[in-house]
Amino acid sequence: MGTHNIITIEADKRSGQPCIRGLRMTVTDVLEYLASGMTPQEILDEFPDITHEDIMACLAFAADRERKLAVG
Repeated sequence: MGTHNIITIEADKRSGQPCIRGLRMTVTDVLEYLASGMTPQEILDEFPDITHEDIMACLAFAADRERKLAVG
């Protein structure tokens, strides 16, 4: 899955952190919600602007960054 249309980085939004579709929800926010035990459905229920595809893009983005760190 490509994340380039979903994960955006804007210098003036959330200090340049990767966000979902230009919203103020960051990849880190989603990962922390999942790590704390929230299910994807609970995230969707709590944040109606977020889609299941957005959550999957956050996971793919994080996996790609992790892979790049391991190689570099």
